Amino acid sequence: MANVKKESGSKAGGMISALIIVACILVGWMIWNFVMGASSNFTGGDTEKGSPLNTLGMVYRGGFIVPVLLGMLLMVIVFSFERYLVITKAAGKGNLDTFMKNVQADIKQGKIEEAIGTCDKQQGSVANAIRSALVKYQDVKKEGFNSEEASETIHKEIEEVTALELPMLEKNMTIISSLVSLGTLGGLLGTVSGMIKAFGALASAGTPDQAALATGISEALVNTATGISTSILAIIAYNLFTSKIDDLTYSIDEAGTTIVNTYRHYRGSLKQ
Repeated sequence: MANVKKESGSKAGGMISALIIVACILVGWMIWNFVMGASSNFTGGDTEKGSPLNTLGMVYRGGFIVPVLLGMLLMVIVFSFERYLVITKAAGKGNLDTFMKNVQADIKQGKIEEAIGTCDKQQGSVANAIRSALVKYQDVKKEGFNSEEASETIHKEIEEVTALELPMLEKNMTIISSLVSLGTLGGLLGTVSGMIKAFGALASAGTPDQAALATGISEALVNTATGISTSILAIIAYNLFTSKIDDLTYSIDEAGTTIVNTYRHYRGSLKQ
């Protein structure tokens, strides 16, 4: 049942992500066509032959790849914002470091019920995983497992809960990481397209068409700048969120180790 729910949730999430990608490209095209391509941005109101009057007009002349690059830039922003909300929610309410200190202090003192109560207040993925481990701790304590059996049981519980929580945290991270490369490659494609036009103007018979030459160089530079900007933002977002996810995972593992050590200490005290 859990696997079915996980698969259905994954499919729904994939559909939403696909819709967001299409929407971002569509919005990028609308910005390029209606905002940057407005007649007020060109001399004589002619978007084809008029000279650009401002930066918007110059970017519009970047060519067909500009709306795609704008769409990818919007994807980085949208998916970064979505990941920020999810990871912040996963950390739970209040400061995560303070929560970990309080919960570990309660565990070491054998105050398991207090630690569970702290998890209930914190909520979030980390708190959920620790709470499951604490409940399992109480179960193995009642059963009187030896240290090795208890360690294996508690670790297995943590692994199962983490396996359910991590996909939610890492969702859409692949898209952000892909945009690192796609932004650069898209900018390079636009650069090559612009340079082809520029060299075509130079190769024309008689006097080179200066307007065509300027348009080609402008297209190359605009696409380069947009592609690099997309990649830079995607790299920053990916590294930031990966670091946050690693911190959450480490917190869960650290709490699990503390719970196991506490149980071993408890079993050791019974033998004395």
